[in-house]
Amino acid sequence: MIKITEIFSVDPNTELPLQLFAANIQAGFPSPAEDYLDGPLDLNTHLIPHPAATFFVRVSGDSMRGAGIFSGDLLIVDRSLSAKDDSVIVAILSGEFTVKRLKICNGNFSLVPENPAYPIVKLTAETDFQVWGVVTYVIHKTL
Repeated sequence: MIKITEIFSVDPNTELPLQLFAANIQAGFPSPAEDYLDGPLDLNTHLIPHPAATFFVRVSGDSMRGAGIFSGDLLIVDRSLSAKDDSVIVAILSGEFTVKRLKICNGNFSLVPENPAYPIVKLTAETDFQVWGVVTYVIHKTL
């Protein structure tokens, strides 16, 4: 099971301009180096289009590892977006926060983990469920 352990609001007034390396970096075979900078880059501009509706949440657990979400990761969640089929969402299920993939098929809704060790949760009219927001980015340390 994956759970939300912390929720942080976005401060749209903060700026942290970083230098952007203008050349694409190959993930396969190396290409000739191009060592020039393109100017400052503010990640708020690129990652947070709706600051008033965006939150950072920290997660614990391993039920979404197949989606690249691991324990300790920070998720950027936009509450202004509408969840649709295949969205990764933060939901409130029976009074607790969880992160799952929303599946919609023929009017039936399910919360699907990205780890086969966990069961799919089929939602019914009686299910205590609410979409809290849509996950837009995952931030995790790779090393």
